[in-house]
Amino acid sequence: MFYTLSKVLWFLIAPSNLLFLLAALGVVFLYMRFARAGRVFVTLAVLGFGVLGLSPAGHWLIMPLEERFPAPEVVAAPDGIVVLGGSFDTHVSAIRDTVELNEAGERLTEVLRLAHRYPDARIVFSGGGEPLVFAASNEASLARTLFDGTGIDPARVTFESRSRNTAENAAFSYADIGPSDEDTWLLVTSAFHVPRAMGSFRAAGWENIIPYPVDFRTRGSRDIYRPFASLGQGLRRVDLAAKEYVGMVAYRMTGRTDALFPGP
Repeated sequence: MFYTLSKVLWFLIAPSNLLFLLAALGVVFLYMRFARAGRVFVTLAVLGFGVLGLSPAGHWLIMPLEERFPAPEVVAAPDGIVVLGGSFDTHVSAIRDTVELNEAGERLTEVLRLAHRYPDARIVFSGGGEPLVFAASNEASLARTLFDGTGIDPARVTFESRSRNTAENAAFSYADIGPSDEDTWLLVTSAFHVPRAMGSFRAAGWENIIPYPVDFRTRGSRDIYRPFASLGQGLRRVDLAAKEYVGMVAYRMTGRTDALFPGP
């Protein structure tokens, strides 16, 4: 129920969708006796699209997420590595019967590198997926196909295929692995996603879990004044950051994270 409700509510409150709904409502009002309110709504929507789409607002929102957990400079050989799903275009993969990565593909390319760097570490890929609409491949199945032929011993790798969100990534991976309190694990995911992921894994019982952020979307403070080249790029960045903030609030309210804004 939480999964379905979260998907539906996010569709309704995503900033770009809210701006469109505001504009659409304004247009409707223009043809009714609420023309003045309609003009206000349309004006606000246009301004919102322009500010959020072209200004550095998307950078400002996502930078606190990316900078929350610093990347480890020197990492002793871990006992295991968990990499979260979200790197595949599951809809295209399902239709074309191939493995297609999306812009978060660095999660997978980096875990393959780490697997060779730490040959004794166990590997856990956590991600299943259950789309509300349209056919899609299971991420764990795609990951299994990707891992084949990489030279990594299949016995080292566990593919957790049931999870549909970050909280389930943490809970199902913990149930499958049962890590001891002495074991050290790396958690590989996109830098903007690390705070929510770390909070979920801590809440699920993982003790010695070390964040390993990848897939950075900004250059840090250098992007404070850098605008976006198109409305689409800026709005996508705002939506991406807003989803994490909303997700952390929802997870905290439902006990799926150990803090509102998890930190080191």
